[in-house]
Amino acid sequence: MEFTDVILACITDYGSRVRGKGFPAEDLRKYVDEGVGLAPTNLMITCFGEIVDTPWGPRGDLLMMPDPATAVAVELGEDRPAERFILCSLDRMDGTPWPCCPRHWLRRGLEALEAEFGLTVNAAFEHEFHYSGVSAGGGNAYALDSFRQQGAFLHEVLHALSRNGGVPEMVMPEYAPQQFEVTNAAAIGLEAADRAVKLREIVRAIARAHGEKATFAPVMAANAVGNGVHIHFSLRRCDGTPVSYAPEREHGLSRELEGFVAGILAHMHEFIAMTAASNISYERLQPNRWSAAYNNLGSQDREAAIRICPLLDRPGLDLSWNFNVEYRAADATGNPYLVLGALVWAGLEGLRTKSTVSGVTQGDPGDLSESERERLGIRRLPTSLPEALHLMETSEPVRRWMGEEFLSAYLMNKRSELKLLDGLDLPEQIERYVACF
Repeated sequence: MEFTDVILACITDYGSRVRGKGFPAEDLRKYVDEGVGLAPTNLMITCFGEIVDTPWGPRGDLLMMPDPATAVAVELGEDRPAERFILCSLDRMDGTPWPCCPRHWLRRGLEALEAEFGLTVNAAFEHEFHYSGVSAGGGNAYALDSFRQQGAFLHEVLHALSRNGGVPEMVMPEYAPQQFEVTNAAAIGLEAADRAVKLREIVRAIARAHGEKATFAPVMAANAVGNGVHIHFSLRRCDGTPVSYAPEREHGLSRELEGFVAGILAHMHEFIAMTAASNISYERLQPNRWSAAYNNLGSQDREAAIRICPLLDRPGLDLSWNFNVEYRAADATGNPYLVLGALVWAGLEGLRTKSTVSGVTQGDPGDLSESERERLGIRRLPTSLPEALHLMETSEPVRRWMGEEFLSAYLMNKRSELKLLDGLDLPEQIERYVACF
C-alpha cells in the first residue's frame, strides 16, 4: 500500500501534551523556513483537551518553527504509514522568540547559565510507564517474565529511539504490574528535553501500533506505585569538560554543582507546579513511596528530592565524567522544557547567590525533629496542585524567571485543569489522567 508522507509540526503545550499540524513531507523545507501558523490560545488547551480560560482569546498569531535536528520517523509496519513529526519553538510573526514558549524559556535559561558562568547542563530523563500489553497479575516485579510478555514492543522502541537521535541505555520491567522503564543517555542542554518528548511519543506510537496503550500517568490507582520521571544531571564547561565532581569535597559535589543544587532545593516549593504538574502528582509525592516528599538532598537515597548517585569506583576510571545527581520530584504531566527549565533557572539562582547546601540527609526527613529540619532548610513539599500553584504565583524569583505574561498563562492553564476536576473523587481524577497520559 502506498501512502503520502505527512509530517506533523509539533509543540509541547503547558499541559505536557504534544499537539501540532501536518503537511506533506515534500514541503518540509518551506515550513522550516516560513513556520507553521498557530493561535496563542492553542497553548491553553488543558491536558483533557478543553479550553476553560485563556488570556489571549481568539486574538493573535504565532509561528511554530520546526527544528530539523528533531525530526522523527517511526516505522510502524508495511500496512501503516510511518509516523513522522518534528519539534518546534514558537516565534512571533516578526521572527522573534515568543516569551511564553516553553522551549524558548529553557533555551534562555541555558544561555544565561553559559553567559554568566561558562556552564551548561548535561541531563537525561528516566521514564516509567505502564504498558497494557502484558499481564496485570502480581508477582512480576522486575521479572524476566514481564519482559518476556511484552514481545517485540520494547525492542521496537529501542530501535526507533536509536534511529531518531536517542541513545537508549536501559530498558527494564519495573515494580508495579505492567510497569516498565526506558532511559536515554544524557545530552547537553535543549537536546535532553527534546529527547524526553521524542521518547514519550515514540513509546506511545509503537504501543498503539501493537493495539495497546502506554500510559505515563503519575499514578494508576490510589495508594499504588506510580510513574515518575527522574532527571539525572551534571554540569559541564562549554567545551564539554565536566565540572561536577570534586573528590576532596564532602560527597564529591564541586562548588559549582553545590551552588546549582542549593538553588534547586531553595526554590523547589516555588516551581514544583511545573515538575509535578497534575493534581494526582501529589498522590505520588508521599513519604515512604520511593518518591520525594521533602526538599532534601540525600546520598544514594531514592526518597530524596535530589539524590547523589553512586559511582563505580575502579582503578583507572575518570569519575568526573560519570558523577551526577538526580531530581526525583517530577512526572510526565510536566512539560520536559518546563521541568528542565525550572532546574536550570533555580540552579542559576543558586550560583548567582553563591548558595550552599545545609547538609545531606541519611534517612527519612520525617524522622528528624522540626528544629533539625529547620536547620537543614528541609520542608515538606506541597501536598496538592492548588498549594503548589499558590507558592508559584507568590514567588518573586519564578516571576522574574518567567515574566508576567508567561507565568500568568501557565497558572491560568493549570487552574483551568483543576476546574475540570471539580466534583470528582480521587479514583475518578486518576481515570481522567490515565486516559490522556
